[in-house]
Amino acid sequence: MLSPFRAGLLILLLAITTINYAQTTDSLVIRSISFEGLKKTKTTLLSSFLSNRVGATTNAALLQSDAQQLANLDIVAFANYAVDTTAEGLNIRFEVDEAFSLFPNVNFGGIRGNFWYEIGVTDFNFLGKGAQLTANYRNNEGRHNFNLYYKMPYLKNPRWGFSANILKWASIEPLYFDPDQVFYDYDNWTVGATLIHHFSNIHHIEFGGSYFIESYQKNSRHAEEITPGPEAATRRKALAKAIYRFGQLNYHYYEINGFNNILNVQSVYDFDDHTPFFILINDSHFFQRTDMKGNFAARLRIGLSSNNDSPFAPFVLDSNINIRGSGNRIDRGTAAIILNLEYRQTIFDRKAFAAQAVGFSDTGTWRNPGGELSDLVDGANFRHFIGGGLRFIYKDAYNAIVRLDYGIDLYNFNERGFVIGLGQYF
Repeated sequence: MLSPFRAGLLILLLAITTINYAQTTDSLVIRSISFEGLKKTKTTLLSSFLSNRVGATTNAALLQSDAQQLANLDIVAFANYAVDTTAEGLNIRFEVDEAFSLFPNVNFGGIRGNFWYEIGVTDFNFLGKGAQLTANYRNNEGRHNFNLYYKMPYLKNPRWGFSANILKWASIEPLYFDPDQVFYDYDNWTVGATLIHHFSNIHHIEFGGSYFIESYQKNSRHAEEITPGPEAATRRKALAKAIYRFGQLNYHYYEINGFNNILNVQSVYDFDDHTPFFILINDSHFFQRTDMKGNFAARLRIGLSSNNDSPFAPFVLDSNINIRGSGNRIDRGTAAIILNLEYRQTIFDRKAFAAQAVGFSDTGTWRNPGGELSDLVDGANFRHFIGGGLRFIYKDAYNAIVRLDYGIDLYNFNERGFVIGLGQYF
């Protein structure tokens, strides 16, 4: 055991060594920057996210910030750095655990008599340039869907990017004709594109538009009924949108810390009745890691549309989107407030695999088509489901999480169901 004198001397020597190292690091210029562990990703792409440059000086805080910025990319599971000091300068080496980016999409969920499944493939690092390419097929209660999506978030100038998609969506939708709810077979063909601009690491804007054709046909369940609303309808529409993202989420494999806000403003023009309407959706996310391998997560969504007199309301009550256990496309509204809360506790973490136990609370309220904003505080429009679930995680791939949740209506235990999917719920 060291004497107090020797212990104090050792601490002093360590402090002097640390100060000298910091002074040496700060006073020497960066001689080289390299990456270790890359298999697919282009070094030019990762270099564009670094604030450190060859020929400049640096410090531990700047290096750690760059390592975290790399770890926040979808294509990187984890990143760290090492410094080699020479008489000529500093050799910086970023040690990157590259995320596996190509994997199949297999997803399904629902409650009794209300089922969907999805299969497809996604590459989050197409051609090693950080591009996303997705091709999916989805079956909603026997109705066929597909989606082809391409996103290049960073061009040669990393401040700019773009996305494009072709979508065929088919579902059974509840439409509201006061005082009745009528179900329609809904089909939507969409082609769209957006332009992306990154002001900084925490400020991003995306703007663009799409053209789509919607068709509605009364569902066969109404074959022997007299119900309000047209037997069929077709709408040709154009959509212009702007999405502003603010904030930063810091990733440590599957754990997340931070806050971000996403404001989505859309304008939709109907070519058939020449009426425009507007949609506003604001999503706020908050994540906090705990010292006990826990992760608190919250999402607040506020939505509002101006087409309040139309039965074709844009906001849905859906297990896979906002209220777990409620079912698929159960109801629609022209305004919505949804609060999702989760606590994720890591129960297993070994090498490339991990698992979490999750408790959640999903609450929401909707304004009925043709209703007033006071509908949002009407108890008849309020839903609150609670439940729990599991997450099975492959750490070396972006969002490679199998999600199983079981939700129960807090006020009606007969309303409940499983929700199974890929990725965290939010």
